[in-house]
Amino acid sequence: MDKTLQLSGEHFILVLNSGSSSLKFAVYHQTTGHRQWSGVIKGIGKPIGTMDLTDSYGDSIALKKEHYRNIEDASVAIIRWLRENKKHCLISAIGYRLVQGGAVHRRPEIITEKLLEDLKELIFLAPNHLPDELSLINAFMLEFSYLLHVACFDTNFHRDMPDCNKYYPLPAKYAEQGLMRYGFHGLSYEYIMQKLDKQHAFIDQKKIVIAHLGNGSSMAAVSLGKGFDTTMGVSPIGGLVMATRCGDLDPGAVLFMLKQNDITPEELDVELSHESGLKAISGTGDMEEILNSLCDDKKAEAALTLYCHQAKKFIASLAASLGGIDMLIFTGGIGENSPEVRERICAEMDFMGLKIDRCLNLRSEKVISSQSSKVCIRVMKTSEESMIAMHTRNFLLPDNENKLASALHAKTEKV
Repeated sequence: MDKTLQLSGEHFILVLNSGSSSLKFAVYHQTTGHRQWSGVIKGIGKPIGTMDLTDSYGDSIALKKEHYRNIEDASVAIIRWLRENKKHCLISAIGYRLVQGGAVHRRPEIITEKLLEDLKELIFLAPNHLPDELSLINAFMLEFSYLLHVACFDTNFHRDMPDCNKYYPLPAKYAEQGLMRYGFHGLSYEYIMQKLDKQHAFIDQKKIVIAHLGNGSSMAAVSLGKGFDTTMGVSPIGGLVMATRCGDLDPGAVLFMLKQNDITPEELDVELSHESGLKAISGTGDMEEILNSLCDDKKAEAALTLYCHQAKKFIASLAASLGGIDMLIFTGGIGENSPEVRERICAEMDFMGLKIDRCLNLRSEKVISSQSSKVCIRVMKTSEESMIAMHTRNFLLPDNENKLASALHAKTEKV
């Protein structure tokens, strides 16, 4: 076992974060909140997948290659690892990232049979995410029925957006049915704001735009320390162009696709979610591949140009929504790791007070704005798993003992 082994008797929180073709997991110390292990299973649904395990020092302790047919196979692999390390890893609770909980379920909550039934009814809101997320929960609740299970929703950060940013200009019946701009990547934004609050005095007085750029990309405008506006809407398909998602489209374009191609709404969803975006332009949704192909591939250049151009427009739009901008944060896999993308996005934005320092940017320093920039430009590492662990831990605190006892009793009754 690795050098972070804990003595028997210590308790931990398991965090599970499911993606479209990957499953991240992490183990946090229940008392200290310190991450002990983390891992990711990639290539789910592909001929060969990998399971990479890392200790608390960031050192890789295992890399296994297997065929993971689906999220159930990935779940079995993690459960097997937990069994093998049971004496070092006593799990007291499990926290899950859920992309969508509708209008009613936004704040973190204990998972009950009632919540699971409600989420099944909401699959139409997130057909590319919720089915796998529910399968993941079912697998772990079956194996660990006696533990506390907590759902953390990616929409929670945006719940207090003003009505002008929350509702679509459509007949009222649609809002009553749950059609609104929910926003996503909320756990990431919450983590960034928590970090900023510790590092800066009066951060709630700043007008902030956070750019979470990754396989899925979105931005959020933050005012008074709360989510004020965001780029994604009712689904994670909207907003910025992404790896395989189209981003914002004219509704007429959607109607055109339906009418001219005789496809079902389900087939259209697959096309907009899995065959569009950067992949449709360059043949790949992998930003690293695109960046490596710039010299001899015009399609790669076209994809990157569009991505960065759209990012510029959304930054300006969110700044207008806020009535100004004091700070721009880059986070997410691309935002944290690609100086090229950050530089292209910030190029010729000095009219808004954004000016990047090339040397600081190339070194991916924490602050990459030039001395003459009126806007502070930062690069920050995010951790959705850390936020899930924190929210899950809160249910284990003494103040929540009665709530926890009744929830566990209800689960026991079902079993």
